[in-house]
Amino acid sequence: MSDQNKDIDEETGVETTGHEWDGIKELDNPMPRWWLWTFYATCVFALGYVIYYPAIPLLEGSTMGISGKTNRSELQIEMAAADASRRDRVAMLAEQDIEEIAKNQDLVRFAVAGGASLYKVNCSQCHGSGAQGGPGYPNLNDDDWLWGGDLEAIYTTIAHGVRNDEDDDARFSQMPAFGADGILDRPQINAVTEYVLNMSGQEHDATLAEEGAVIFAENCTACHQENGKGNRDLGAPNLTDAISLYGNTRTTIRAQIQQPKHGAMPPWIDRLREANVKQLAIYVHSLGGGEEAPAD
Repeated sequence: MSDQNKDIDEETGVETTGHEWDGIKELDNPMPRWWLWTFYATCVFALGYVIYYPAIPLLEGSTMGISGKTNRSELQIEMAAADASRRDRVAMLAEQDIEEIAKNQDLVRFAVAGGASLYKVNCSQCHGSGAQGGPGYPNLNDDDWLWGGDLEAIYTTIAHGVRNDEDDDARFSQMPAFGADGILDRPQINAVTEYVLNMSGQEHDATLAEEGAVIFAENCTACHQENGKGNRDLGAPNLTDAISLYGNTRTTIRAQIQQPKHGAMPPWIDRLREANVKQLAIYVHSLGGGEEAPAD
């Protein structure tokens, strides 16, 4: 552009870019020197980065760069080192009896830490992130156990599961549908419901509960025992503690007698292997409700 055609701002004497927006013109000042040097530096850095690190996407993978390093390869190295550092303890978990593991505090700490991670991935979906359970899923923090709360019992339940068709050693119990199968009529079910409420110390109809005691003795004691304390060999719950897997209200108790719900749990031994199942068992036992092994 010739000097005659240059547009010079009258106030500053600086040439404009020639653009105008609603009467506003932009001065054609040079970029600050510090900004230019910063820009040039970033260009040099970017070129060096592309040469040294993986950077340019290709159809399969990317350019590797002269470093030959990727985040994935570095992660694999770190994972391999972590696996090597715990290999001996994992082998000990797999080989030793779970009661023997409990005597080694270093191994217990290792198992609890590993079990906590395994729990979040495999168990929290049903038992809750805090192991608090929910309707149909046991609370693993308390000391109310269907099949036993010592280390060996917890291990067996996790390893083989409950009411599944995959494992021949799965825990299995079946409560009759006293109403749906016509074993008891509605008045009898109502009476037994009041008796169960009475056993757990809840508000109840005393007259009906007295009738229900007779019906309970004739139909329920084989599993729940005469005192209603249950039988862990059969997975029969304790009816005296006001803790129930499906609710302990009059409505839920009646429904469970009428047509009971039966939950299921998959076997984990083939999915997780021996060492991991033991870690889970030790972790669950450590939550607060774990019991000592029963005396021989």
